[in-house]
Amino acid sequence: MKRSLSVLLILMFGLTFLSSTSLGKDEPEARAIMEKVDDREDGDNAISDMTMILIDKNNNRRIRQIKSYTKDFGVDTHRIMFFQSPADVRNTGFLTYDYDTSKKDDDQWLYLPALKKTKRIASSDKSGSFMGSDFNYSDMNSMDLEDFDYSIKKETKVKGHKVWIIQATPRSKDVMEETGYKKGYVYVRQDIFFVIGFKKWTYDGNYTKTMLVKSLKKIDGIWTTQEMHVKKKLGRKVLHQTVMKFKNTRYNQKLKKNMFTIRRLEKGL
Repeated sequence: MKRSLSVLLILMFGLTFLSSTSLGKDEPEARAIMEKVDDREDGDNAISDMTMILIDKNNNRRIRQIKSYTKDFGVDTHRIMFFQSPADVRNTGFLTYDYDTSKKDDDQWLYLPALKKTKRIASSDKSGSFMGSDFNYSDMNSMDLEDFDYSIKKETKVKGHKVWIIQATPRSKDVMEETGYKKGYVYVRQDIFFVIGFKKWTYDGNYTKTMLVKSLKKIDGIWTTQEMHVKKKLGRKVLHQTVMKFKNTRYNQKLKKNMFTIRRLEKGL
């Protein structure tokens, strides 16, 4: 797998870029950094056990267990996730086809077992919350490098590691509307070209979202996120949090093509 610019890949392997309302300049150095992030080896045929912890403003917690599978189909990437617990989301499934071209919209489907119905996520709905978390549906797919201009804001250190803070500016209003964000910065670790954090502003208000990778581990030679925290804030007030934990991540597994179909989505594990 060579495409690491998505929040789902943040979760498991690496991450993405963000958007801004104002037109920006495309700096060659910044674009070269983002191309290296995009080209960084992040594995193929991967399986991972995920724990999603949803925390509201009163510190009430909901915990969800998820099984995730990822496979490359040429330059495209297909992913399928099955919610295993608790009972109210058990057997809910999410399937995404991530295409390596800006000329074709990525496909997403959500299967709701209570309704025995599969819903295709339209482009106009991709700015909505994914399963009550602090991730949008748009966060679950890669964004094309061609859709953004990049500039280096500054260099700093995060947890003792040198990072670039890079701003990405969308080249069209459609990109802002679909992603749900109007401004953002992404933090790229200089030694491994891995995104270890971001800050972004929502398109529909003055909310901000921040992400920080709390734990990172090398598995089969691939840097892999073990834990990450996302917060939605209004000013300094934290409105909601999502904690993602990963374990038993395995690469180079024997995953068949029919694992990534709507039929399998509806069948479940």
